[in-house]
Amino acid sequence: MEEKKMNYIAHCDGEREQSILEHLQGTAEKAKDFAEVFEKGDWGYCCGMLHDIGKYSDKFQRRIRGEEIKVDHATAGARVCMELGGMYPFLEMCIAGHHAGLSDYGVSTDTGNSSTTLGRRKKKIEDFYAYKKEVKIPELKTSPVNVEKTKDLNFSLSMFTRMMYSCLVDADFLDTEEFMTEERSGRQQGQEIQVLLDKLEKYITEWLKNTETESVNGRRTEILKACLENGEREKGLFRLTVPTGGGDNREVVDLLYFPTGGGKTVASLAFALRHAVKHHMKRIIYVIPYTSIIEQNAAVFRRILGDENVLENHCNIDYEEAEELKPMQLASENWDKPVVVTTNVQFFESLFSNKSSKCRKLHNMANSVIIFDEAQMLPNDYLKPCLTAIEELVINYKVSAVLCTATQPALDAFFCNIKQITELCPRTEEQFEFFKRVHFENDGKLSEEDVEECLLRETQALCIVNTKKKAQKIYNAMREDGVYHLSTSMYPKHRKRMLKQIKERLREGKKCIVISTSLVEAGVDLDFYTVYRQLSGIDSIIQAAGRCNREGKRTIEESKVVIFQFDDAEKVPGQRQQMDVSKALLANECKIEDMQTVTRYFEMLYHMRGESLDKKKICEEFNGGWHHFATVEREFKLIDENTVTVFVNQEEDAQEVIQDLKNKGFTKSGMRRAVQYCVNLYKQEFEKYNDAGMLKLVSEDIKDFYELTDLEQYSEETGLNLEVDCGMAVWL
Repeated sequence: MEEKKMNYIAHCDGEREQSILEHLQGTAEKAKDFAEVFEKGDWGYCCGMLHDIGKYSDKFQRRIRGEEIKVDHATAGARVCMELGGMYPFLEMCIAGHHAGLSDYGVSTDTGNSSTTLGRRKKKIEDFYAYKKEVKIPELKTSPVNVEKTKDLNFSLSMFTRMMYSCLVDADFLDTEEFMTEERSGRQQGQEIQVLLDKLEKYITEWLKNTETESVNGRRTEILKACLENGEREKGLFRLTVPTGGGDNREVVDLLYFPTGGGKTVASLAFALRHAVKHHMKRIIYVIPYTSIIEQNAAVFRRILGDENVLENHCNIDYEEAEELKPMQLASENWDKPVVVTTNVQFFESLFSNKSSKCRKLHNMANSVIIFDEAQMLPNDYLKPCLTAIEELVINYKVSAVLCTATQPALDAFFCNIKQITELCPRTEEQFEFFKRVHFENDGKLSEEDVEECLLRETQALCIVNTKKKAQKIYNAMREDGVYHLSTSMYPKHRKRMLKQIKERLREGKKCIVISTSLVEAGVDLDFYTVYRQLSGIDSIIQAAGRCNREGKRTIEESKVVIFQFDDAEKVPGQRQQMDVSKALLANECKIEDMQTVTRYFEMLYHMRGESLDKKKICEEFNGGWHHFATVEREFKLIDENTVTVFVNQEEDAQEVIQDLKNKGFTKSGMRRAVQYCVNLYKQEFEKYNDAGMLKLVSEDIKDFYELTDLEQYSEETGLNLEVDCGMAVWL
């Protein structure tokens, strides 16, 4: 009697079925296309064909047909790769972790219950060898990495594994999604890069007609033209060093939506689009430290290129609420849009992650132009691994990277394989001299009373201090009409409301004295007669100076930036070395506005920090092997987790948000809404509030998320009171 042929199923939807072979072939073709971008299509195809062969087991087929049984289908393909030997074991971790995540290699004593690679090798799995009737093992024809193009082989192999993992998990998701939605998912990839370049060139037509050489607009045009011309260069690593501050011509600025200063937002976009068209690159990725800058830049890009072409991807953006935004929500999963604007945190934590949800987008970084805006804000605690990752993308994944800022960090020495960084801004030193709009004064040590007296004599002045407590203290001593406070002790929606008031006062020419922390130094368009800046890093001082005479309406002599130190010993977490280096440079009478001073500052800072430029020893992890994925993911966290989130429920919208969270559970979209009413407290501050009985845990389901119960501790002027006394609980 002829044996009845088994119908092996990978997925089913009602009566509809997708065979395992169909799913393997669909996933393999997609993964091949993704990996072909960096010339590893054979690896992508092989990974796709082997990832689900464990579904050929009898037990999985019973499960897919309705039996409530558990079965591991991911270990099978990994085991085949290990048994094949040669280059195939490089795919073992990708396949084993295509649901659970990339694991650590493990130790020889790991048992079959361990999640490590050595543990998975000992795990007892179901017989899946029926796959041989339908699946042929694909051949691997290329090497995983080019040994001649890399100095750190283990780091390169680690990046290669994550890239292949990205190709696999994205292809797997997409093929499954196509089957389940019958290819009606609603994904929209956006327009071709050439179309976007055409849009930009049309948008800047009037600007390019400017032939002046010594006007503000003429200088901006010179920088823009240089960026367009340099777009024709070969791929590599670039700088765009454009001064902050500067005058403006309102008619032209409104037309181009240029920020004041050298116009680096549009200039960098011009370079990126021209470069991408020249080299047939897939997308432009902007990596930015602050969400406030992201929101501004994304608005510029959408205005020029169209909403459908720009993906904004950060914690404050929510595409899930509206059906018409579903294509953007889908694109946020894998960055499949021509222009992506994201945060340092999203970008770098994805590069060092082991989870499918974060790694899924990685292959779409390949063959892209990546702009690191405000490059001086690359995280110092993780600078070495971040720069190693950037270099790896440039050397092995066809990326061109641009370090874009007014205060270029001295990074040349950190790149081992890249010998030249090309500057895109013409006549850089001359531009800085031309755009100079302020003069600096070093007033040395001052008391709080001295600073307060100086500020009260001003009409429109900004004072930036290093801590939230100091900002509250000075504001409380000066509290009167026309004096304002800004810091992260105020929740985001409150800060935006206050910023709107401040901008109106400045525009109307009324008295406006603002006491703030460094949050106003980037991405906040304010223009004061005078800026007072407590001693900090040279880069921060220059950024602060960009809030003085920003529109160039006053002379340099009328526009003063005062640097001062408080005469008391104040602890500023994470800023001691920056302050010491700046103090040394000022003592040597270095001119803050000179580019050489900025370079010297960063050289001295990096030398002083030494090993702390890799605080968690991420690079050392790769010395022990390329496969420490789970460990690296745990250690690489750009945001300090030593904080507790406090929800302030004092607005009608806030009440609705917190009730939704309690009633519907803690969804991503709900938490994004909640962030607008939250203040983060360091553990020491949290303990004072908690001991005083002023906080309550919102839910046992989410860690470190509390609600403020004593709303008298939050004021419209200064936000959350940071001087709360832990003994106050006695009186409650």
